[in-house]
This record gives sequence, C-alpha cells and structure tokens, in this order.
Amino acid sequence: MTANTSTPSAIRAATRVALVTCGALPDLDPDDRLVLTPLAGLGITATPAVWDDPAVDWSAFDLVVLRSPWDYAPRRAEFLEWAGRVPRLANPAGVVRWNTDKRYLDELRDAGAPVVPTEFVEPDDGWEPAAEGEIVIKPAVGAGSVDTGRYDLADGGQRALAVAQVRRLQAAGRAVMVQPYLDAVDSHGETALLWTGGRYSHAIRKGPLLIGPDEGVEGLYREEEISAREPSAAEREIAEKVVAAMPFDVADLLYVRVDLIPGPDGTPVLLELELTEPSLFLGTDPGAADRFAAAIARLAGKTQ
Repeated sequence: MTANTSTPSAIRAATRVALVTCGALPDLDPDDRLVLTPLAGLGITATPAVWDDPAVDWSAFDLVVLRSPWDYAPRRAEFLEWAGRVPRLANPAGVVRWNTDKRYLDELRDAGAPVVPTEFVEPDDGWEPAAEGEIVIKPAVGAGSVDTGRYDLADGGQRALAVAQVRRLQAAGRAVMVQPYLDAVDSHGETALLWTGGRYSHAIRKGPLLIGPDEGVEGLYREEEISAREPSAAEREIAEKVVAAMPFDVADLLYVRVDLIPGPDGTPVLLELELTEPSLFLGTDPGAADRFAAAIARLAGKTQ
C-alpha cells in the first residue's frame, strides 16, 4: 500500500504553527518532536504551546494543532471552552466536542460502522455486572487508558472491584463505559490506522495493554508496546467504513486514527476513533513525519 507523499508547492514565509501540549509535556511528546525538522524544511516555525497557559497569544499563529493536551479529561468543560475560542484550530472545536465523549460510538454504530458492543452507565444509573465474562471498564471521557481496568466477572473479588470502579467514576460525576474484553488482542493486538491531511498514512500494532483491575496510572498514560504493521485487507476495509461513517469529511481533518481489534469471529471492530489528540506514532514509518508536516503546511496555507 503506497501512502501519498506530496508536499505543497509554496508556503508563505514566516508561517507560524502552535503544537498544543500540556504542562506535563511542555516540550511535546518525543514522537511529536519528529515533525519539527520537516516543518522547518517547509518554511514553518513550529512552537510547543501549553493549552491552558494564559500567556499564549493563540491569534499569533497561522494554525493551532492539537497534539498532546492529555490532561484535559478531568477538565473537559474548560478544555472545550478554550477550543471554542482558539482561531484556526486543527482539528476544529466541533470535532473536539464530538470526539472527546466516547458516546460517539453509538452514533457510529447507528451509521453502520462495526463497533465493540458498549454499555454507557450514567452517573445516576444503577449498575450490576453480569454473572460471568471478562469486561473492560473505563470513563466515557478519558485519555491514555487512565481509570481503565479489565475484570473477570467469574472471580468474586474482581467482580467486586468492577462494581467499585464504576461507583468511583460515578461518584466523580463521570459516565462509564462497559465493554466485553476481546481476547484476540492478547495475540493479534490492536491495529491503529492513521490518516493525515485526508490521506492514508500508515498503521501500527499496539500490544495487549490491560492485565487486570484498575490500579491507577503514574503520569498521563499507560505505556504501550508499539510496532509498525501493514493492515490486512479486512482492517483497511473496516477502517474506511468507519471514516465514511464519521459526521465529518476526512478531507477537512488534519488527522484521523482508527483503532481496531478482532471481534469474536475475527472480523475487525472499532474500539476507538481518535480525532482530538491521538498519538500518531511518527517514528514507526520512515515517511510519516514528512507526510504529517506536508498536511500541516497545506492546512496552514488554507487558513492564512
């Protein structure tokens, strides 16, 4: 599969782009830093900027690119208010609002995308687990697999821990997601397919991440085992179906990441659609950083 590597023919001198991060990563995540050199080669000055830093003048940039603002989940309302007033934001504020609450999975399912079966439990809902089976519990608004656990409901102790996690999230006013644990991830892993600038770029494999009940995460995210992957024809077909089901045109988005996992019959199903601040795993593909830089340059040219 050949990815598009075209670059814009001309970029205005002194184009400035903000790469949005958080206070814990003021100099960006190391993988995001891989785009700085190709951007410079296109005549673009890219500056890391912390989203909640009041000293940042967002109007001074030709484009503001969300990258690693991974502390937003407990402060989503504040984050959305910020996104709504930032000019030239990629991906735009309406996309951010839709995508930062994983209830979007229901909308994609209704649009015909194959989605992991998901039960949403609101803060005031009662909830009791099934008698058996393995499940995953996580917040509807979250990032980095924080507050996420895997539970074997046939084990009385884990069953009690599952109830406790749901109650804990509810007490904090957070909606909860409950999904079956699909054990094909233990051998196959997840496949994440990435688009930049409306064009397919590359794919990666994530190794199995959840080994048991939630015991907390130090930092912004759980460490992941990542490697390059060529997606299967079935994975590419399902990912394209997910992209077509979005309420947005992929051509209007700077990046899209589709996370798939084999379902019980082996057919890929959607785990998450990442449109807000996904890791792009630029270091796994030799041309990925150049393609992302070219996509930023094209979009910055449109917004000037």
